[in-house]
Amino acid sequence: MTQTVNPPAVPQEKPVPAGYVRLTIDGVVVDAPKGELIIRAAERIGTAIPRFCDHPLLEPVGACRQCLVEVEMGGRPMPKPQASCTQTVADGMVVHTQVTSPVAAKAQRSNLEFLLLNHPLDCPICDKGGECPLQNQTLANGSAESRMHEAKRVFTKPIAISTEILLDRERCVLCQRCTRFSDQIAGDQFIDLLERGSAQQIGINSAEPFQSYFSGNTIQICPVGALTSAAYRFRSRPFDLVSTPTVCEHCADGCAQRTDHRSVGVTRRLAASDPEVNDEWNCDKGRFAFAYTGTGDRILRPMVRGADGELSPVSWTEAMSAAAAGLATARDTGGVGVLPGGRLTVTDAYAYAKFTRLALRTNDIDFRARAHSAEEAAFLAARVTGVTPDTGGVTFASLEKAPAVLLVALEPEEESPILFLRLRKASRRGVPVFSVGSVLSRGLEKMAGTLLTAVPGAEASLLERLSADGSTGAGGGDAGAQSEEAHLRAAAAVRAAGAVVLVGERAAEIPGLLTAVGAFADATGARLAWVPRRAGERGALDAGAIGNLLPGGRPVSDEGARHEVETAWSAPVPVEPGRDTSGILDAVGAGGLAGLLIGGVELSDLPDPAAALAAIAAAGFVVSLELRRSAVTELADVVFPVAAVAEKAGSFVNWEGRNRPFGAALAEFGTLDEGRILDTLGVEMDVDLYTQTPIAARADMGRLGVWAGKSDRADELVDSSPTSPRTSKLISADDQAFLVASWRMALDGSRGLDGEPHLAGTAKPDVVRLSPASAARLDLGDGDPVKVTGPAGGVVTLPLAITTMADGVVWLPGRINATPLGALIGAVAADRVHVTAGEGLNR
Repeated sequence: MTQTVNPPAVPQEKPVPAGYVRLTIDGVVVDAPKGELIIRAAERIGTAIPRFCDHPLLEPVGACRQCLVEVEMGGRPMPKPQASCTQTVADGMVVHTQVTSPVAAKAQRSNLEFLLLNHPLDCPICDKGGECPLQNQTLANGSAESRMHEAKRVFTKPIAISTEILLDRERCVLCQRCTRFSDQIAGDQFIDLLERGSAQQIGINSAEPFQSYFSGNTIQICPVGALTSAAYRFRSRPFDLVSTPTVCEHCADGCAQRTDHRSVGVTRRLAASDPEVNDEWNCDKGRFAFAYTGTGDRILRPMVRGADGELSPVSWTEAMSAAAAGLATARDTGGVGVLPGGRLTVTDAYAYAKFTRLALRTNDIDFRARAHSAEEAAFLAARVTGVTPDTGGVTFASLEKAPAVLLVALEPEEESPILFLRLRKASRRGVPVFSVGSVLSRGLEKMAGTLLTAVPGAEASLLERLSADGSTGAGGGDAGAQSEEAHLRAAAAVRAAGAVVLVGERAAEIPGLLTAVGAFADATGARLAWVPRRAGERGALDAGAIGNLLPGGRPVSDEGARHEVETAWSAPVPVEPGRDTSGILDAVGAGGLAGLLIGGVELSDLPDPAAALAAIAAAGFVVSLELRRSAVTELADVVFPVAAVAEKAGSFVNWEGRNRPFGAALAEFGTLDEGRILDTLGVEMDVDLYTQTPIAARADMGRLGVWAGKSDRADELVDSSPTSPRTSKLISADDQAFLVASWRMALDGSRGLDGEPHLAGTAKPDVVRLSPASAARLDLGDGDPVKVTGPAGGVVTLPLAITTMADGVVWLPGRINATPLGALIGAVAADRVHVTAGEGLNR
């Protein structure tokens, strides 16, 4: 009997998914989305095609020709190798990379030889040596000998294209990564290709320096070491460095970084890849401003003020005993106020919040070392705390898909640089950006944004009209401001479903503005996010380092919220909401508080540094936890040295509400973080905080979670704490009376920039800004000295920069020569000042 044998089944080919094409790369069948570049499709199957000019976040240009491959279409090869970084995939395409094609391999070797014709053989002294793509490819695929007999092209080296960035032109392979980044990502077209042919080189406009907040990214993406950092040049070899994943401590963006160090010092920082937050970019402040820990005034041992009135180094045990005794006495005789500052990790902020409630038995704590209000405290309690990406909060990525973005009291390029890059990226993809304010800033122009003109103090009124009927009213500016028609178009866009409102911390300076922002979000369904300047403020809010909130967003005034915390902590918590920063300092000066516990507060951040200093001097007992000597430590009775960000593990919470953990790059340094110091101090005062490590503090916070009874209406959480109402400082209206507009610049002389002179050289110059009509009325031109006189007679004189902005408004930097504007002229945003022609400049 014959048995029938069935033939093997022929596998059925899977259909091509919609929106995809099917091609073959080195014999491997690949389904790729339409429009994808060949070089990306090859990467997904594990084939690395050599390249120099290609970068996934930059538009393709095909400049270096190192990524050549053979391509067949319809069974016929293209007449010559194609650049895989510019050629998109197509259905039925067959690609042969250097792995399977001798033609492609030869083309790449020949191009490599061409690039090396004029390239210097200085790898042993080049900063890129050891991590250089050109070096790696030459060693892997290049020739061992050069056929070049003529003299190589040479240039004077290096040339400084800014105080921070140095250029060795003979190393450049003209890949255009730096010029494309500056143009496409940062919007700073200060660097470009000059000349033609063999004379072609990278250069800048001699009349306009490479003054960009993002210039350091060009160093990192340069594939050959043509661009180097003045701070890092010749300091180390890459293979001598130890790398640690870290997070930037300078603003609320929470950028991922890589910190490299050798011995006991940080050598450099690089941007780490994090598509959810900073892509692969950093601002220059985050990249270069790390030298502040080594400026010579670092506090390395605890200090106690002796009977002679001098601070002297003591043991940790002696300092703990002195601090505990002094704080206990101050607590029992009048109370202690706590000012932790806004630069803490979330677990350190939690330690301050818990220590304040349990050891000091008060709610007098406020992380806001800046202008603030009770209205802001209620707004934060109702609309910000507890919001995270997991709960539907606004994220960096969601900005790129928003129907529109509305900025209120926020200048992203100066106050949140990576947010600026993401907004510019969104704008280039068609997302309209609008800003409520009085000045059409350079950053808003680079985002192709629209100014919704409102003079200082009138922003709330504009938002109220916008949320009521979509009308913004009159433009309120001069001929350069938007027309009424443009305002109406803007109103329709920002009222679109799903629009995003980003509100900055400066909104607290304008009474009623935060309330109007909340009402606008309620009326339009807009999603809302609060963007502070400092890295630790968002986490400090969730940790309860503010007088009206307990950890997890629980209102102090809510009995159920207090019960939850008391159950978790096994201890009672105070009932009365605490004072804010101004209230604490006023109470100390008036004798209402007997002591102060102060974290890393920079007095120049406060609205009135002189008054704050006087209040600290009047306190009966002061404990300071600080990194470096300061005006506060000079007045303190006990000083504890604390670990810098690079020396400890922890996490920040960025403006999205996203947790950003990091490790200790210099764990062997030996200084303690605030959480452990306060935990030990708590033990001295018979209180257990359980914050001896970030892990322990996180676990303790986890037992609380977020308050389930959280309201979503700000008017139900009115802050009942005593506060210092803002007193309006007015000058009678006349032809020389102007309303003040202001914000802080990214590089403005803060202590975090100390020790890095190269970075300070790229700061934008301090200027006064007036509209063309205002300048004409005062008979002033660009560069003329302008004198601004405040209500109490304070004067500042700066050069004029005529700017598109509202008439009757004068713009001034938030800090001048590292001094707050309010301390210089006695006026802040929305106050009136006199503006006249000046005779000299007091820069």
